[in-house]
Amino acid sequence: MACAFRRSIASQLSRVLDLPPENLIKSISAVPISKKEEVADFQLSVHSVLESSSDHSKPDIQAQAQKLAEKLKCDTVVSEISTGHGTVNFKINRELLTKTVLQEVFEDGAHYGLKSELFSGLPQKKVLVDFSSPNIAKKFHVGHLRSTIVGNFIANLKEALGHQVTRINYFGDWGMQFGLLGAGFQLFGYEEKLQSSPLQHLFEIYVQVNKEAADDENVEKSAREFFRQMEAGDEQALSLWQKFRDLSIKEYVQIYKRLGVHFDEYSGESFYREKYREVLRLLDKKGLLQRTKKGTAIVDLSGKGDSSLSCTVMRSDGTSLYATRDLAAAIDRMNKYNFDSMIYVTDKGQQDHFQHVFQILRLMGYEWAERCQHVPFGVVQGMKTRRGDVTFLEDVINETRLRMLENMAFSKTTKDLENPHEIAERVGLAALIIQDFKGYLLSDYKFNWDRIFQSRGDTGVFLQYTHARLSSLEETFECGHLRNINAACLQDPQSVSILQHLLRYDEVLYKSSQDLQPRHIVSYLLTLSHLTAVAHKTLHIKGSLPEVAEARLHLFKAVRSVLANGMKLLGITPVSRM
Repeated sequence: MACAFRRSIASQLSRVLDLPPENLIKSISAVPISKKEEVADFQLSVHSVLESSSDHSKPDIQAQAQKLAEKLKCDTVVSEISTGHGTVNFKINRELLTKTVLQEVFEDGAHYGLKSELFSGLPQKKVLVDFSSPNIAKKFHVGHLRSTIVGNFIANLKEALGHQVTRINYFGDWGMQFGLLGAGFQLFGYEEKLQSSPLQHLFEIYVQVNKEAADDENVEKSAREFFRQMEAGDEQALSLWQKFRDLSIKEYVQIYKRLGVHFDEYSGESFYREKYREVLRLLDKKGLLQRTKKGTAIVDLSGKGDSSLSCTVMRSDGTSLYATRDLAAAIDRMNKYNFDSMIYVTDKGQQDHFQHVFQILRLMGYEWAERCQHVPFGVVQGMKTRRGDVTFLEDVINETRLRMLENMAFSKTTKDLENPHEIAERVGLAALIIQDFKGYLLSDYKFNWDRIFQSRGDTGVFLQYTHARLSSLEETFECGHLRNINAACLQDPQSVSILQHLLRYDEVLYKSSQDLQPRHIVSYLLTLSHLTAVAHKTLHIKGSLPEVAEARLHLFKAVRSVLANGMKLLGITPVSRM
């Protein structure tokens, strides 16, 4: 793949520039394809090379590119050398490019692009990914969709890179809201409703008790007392809370199954309802705990007594807060896993919270706090079903499947499908995921049902359609052995563009591994699908000479393989028919 080509170019550059080849590898990048003209395969940024050289003068960059190009020679790998704006460009021997790319795709399979020298020397690490984290006793809110799919992507990517990944679902299963819910259930709850429709009934109670608490101080006092009893270990209060928790998890597991998401550990704030006291003792011992006039306990983050830069870690009644329990969880996880990296995936509204948690850990003397990272994301706006404002994720998944089934009803092949509902759900989920992953995670975006289901636009439906179409080709035509193909049959512009794009896959994976943004992979897969759509119209298999048909079939098979790899990383299950 790109590996051998980059190494060959770096080796020649090394002799001319008197720099180690490994210092040059990441300065040599595959050139993005162009619709207007045929482009070179690789380019060297002369500026990046000059930065690493001992010559600190600033000569004319274009003159330097020209001078360097003149010192380089074509060989069995590089067939043409030219210059661009501040770059030296390299065109790879076309038949060698064809055979090498296809061979790498088929030999490496699911690991294609991951064996690149861009990842060489990458140490295997223990990585914890904390994501999804819905609130117990509430139906799975649509707001948790982004955390679930983004966290799943990050975990998939880290696993693909060879890290030891632990996926943690840290439920919001403790806190004052359970005081409200417990008090509310005692006032408005019905056992038969709890058993027949648990989360819907608990949701209704929660809405009602919040309204009552706003108007009646006694309801709020009852809620505080219920939570105090929970923290004190009262059996009756804990029994009711445990029932809420068990019923919630049972429903959540079904949602995760539909999303194709799994976890290695189901945890929650409740796990640390005792351990938070140890955190308070440690903070006090280190002189970090301060009492306010109101009786709360805070940690001064300013170091100068600035109360506006503090974090509250205990209420006046002695009960714990979200931050206290997160501190206890982080310390416990380090003791349990000895992690190299821990990634929290939540909305951007929690950025300050995690900055405070990480800062307190550092103040406590835990150097490993530097290994903790928060990956924030923006808000999805306007996600509504046909019934109006949507609150629950299950409604969105159901609506997605229904709309996709309606779209598929116009397809000639749908009536032949054995499991149209399952396929509609997989395609619909792909549509949701691609819509979400196209931009920066931190950005808010407006949800649009009509746009996400377009079969020809930059959508998940288009990716699934492309994969299904290529799978159908493989089913229809038998594919022979790769060593028998004639590379000369794949030198037309459409084939070369696809091969050049396949060449870039490792760089795209590398970019996503650096910033944990899925948009790089999404953009790559959409471009690959568009290139394939154009090629499918002109590079016919039926009616072509056998050696031409065989070469083209291998090319399309390679595209389908890389497309499937990328989709799986994103958390999408590719479909073979639709």
